[in-house]
Amino acid sequence: MCTRIDLPLAHDFLVPFKATPLGDGNPSFRNPQERSTLSILVEMRFWTLYLSLAAHATKLNAAPTTLRGRSVTALSTSDLASLAPFTQFSRAAYCPTNVLQSWSCGQACRANSDFQPTLVGGDGNALQIFFVGFSPSQNSVIVAHQGTDPTKLGSDLADINILMGNLDTNLFPGVSSSVQVHLGFRNEHAVTAPAILKEVKRLMSLKNTNKVALIGHSLGGALAELDSLFLTLNLPSSTSIKAVTYGTPRVGNASFAQLIDSKVPDFRRINNKADIIPILPGRFLGFAHPHGEVHILSPGNAVACSGDDNAIDPQCQIQSVPNIFQGNVLDHLGPYEGINIGTIFCT
Repeated sequence: MCTRIDLPLAHDFLVPFKATPLGDGNPSFRNPQERSTLSILVEMRFWTLYLSLAAHATKLNAAPTTLRGRSVTALSTSDLASLAPFTQFSRAAYCPTNVLQSWSCGQACRANSDFQPTLVGGDGNALQIFFVGFSPSQNSVIVAHQGTDPTKLGSDLADINILMGNLDTNLFPGVSSSVQVHLGFRNEHAVTAPAILKEVKRLMSLKNTNKVALIGHSLGGALAELDSLFLTLNLPSSTSIKAVTYGTPRVGNASFAQLIDSKVPDFRRINNKADIIPILPGRFLGFAHPHGEVHILSPGNAVACSGDDNAIDPQCQIQSVPNIFQGNVLDHLGPYEGINIGTIFCT
């Protein structure tokens, strides 16, 4: 079942998947400052449009889940530091495909210098850039997805398609029809899912590992969240699935969130300060986050919030950023413990 909201924009033009080098698809700017300023302005205009469209979607009339208190635990310095390799993988996913193939993407690649990329695809517009490979230091297969590049309209249109629908049971076997997800995210994920699964299986066998980590920021985080469920359902039960996402919007309904809770216990979604993206799409539209929230309050200071997207603790995102007017979209780019994520930070 799918609930229809008529919007003036839709993401209906995905090109056929081709996991080959596509070159540097980044737009050319005269200097980094110009590029940074334009990125920020475009992103602000995009989210203004997104929210105005969402305001017209109240016909869904989805009742939000009841808010309740959750336990909040401060993260230790070592726990925060352990996230850094995954943050750098997420940062690297914004880099052009040619430098990802040679793993020469500057600081982000040097931070995980032993990583061995084996599959790189996407063009950063109609199809988000992604990569698959093996990390000896993590003894894990790594899958990372690019997020929304605000300088490119195509990926924004995927975000703006806020319809929900069922998951494809060919990709997600056995999933109930009560589980619904954002159609833009679902459709984008479906394009790369078969190739990613094939490569993950190959690497698990080749490297003799049962560990797989899914990583992404923004839209890339939504794709990694879908990947975490997809791979859990399609890999042997002995596989250790880990998901680490950053600034991720809500991906599906409460039934989807509960399914992630039950199937992907090692799941962390990192929110930075007053970032507004994790509170979108709104709960009034029927969307909900799964468990695993880590909220960075300030440098070196973060808390883990237990349970799903229903906290009233002032240190958790849904309460500390109750609406977009009390948030800051620039926090979406970081820094996540000193690491900024986005195309302009691929250095």
